[in-house]
Amino acid sequence: MRIRAVSVFEGVVYHCWCADAAHPERPTLEVEAVLRPGDADADAGPLLLGVADYITMLGGVDKARPALDHLRAKGRITERLGVDHIAFPTWTPVADTTPPGHPPGPDADP
Repeated sequence: MRIRAVSVFEGVVYHCWCADAAHPERPTLEVEAVLRPGDADADAGPLLLGVADYITMLGGVDKARPALDHLRAKGRITERLGVDHIAFPTWTPVADTTPPGHPPGPDADP
C-alpha cells in the first residue's frame, strides 16, 4: 500500500490519501508535504499515521483488521497522546507533479 502524505506537523501525518491499496500489510509512506524543522527530523523518530485514517483508506475496520494485526505483530503500531498510530521509520520524499491549475490527489484529472 502506498500512502501519500500532504501535511505533516511535528512527526504526525495530518492529511493523506491512498495512492495504491495493494498489500495493505506492507504500507509505505510518500511525503509530498512542506517539511519544516521539527516536522520530520532524523532525531524526532518515525513519522506517524493515525490508525483511524488507515482504516478509512482501506474501507473499514473489517478490511483493515488483518493488516493492523500484522503491523502490530511487527511493532509498527504505537500510541501517542492516547491515539494509535502506524509508525513509518523510513519514508520517501516526493515532489508534487500536478500541473498548475489542477487539483492534486487520486481523483485529479491529468
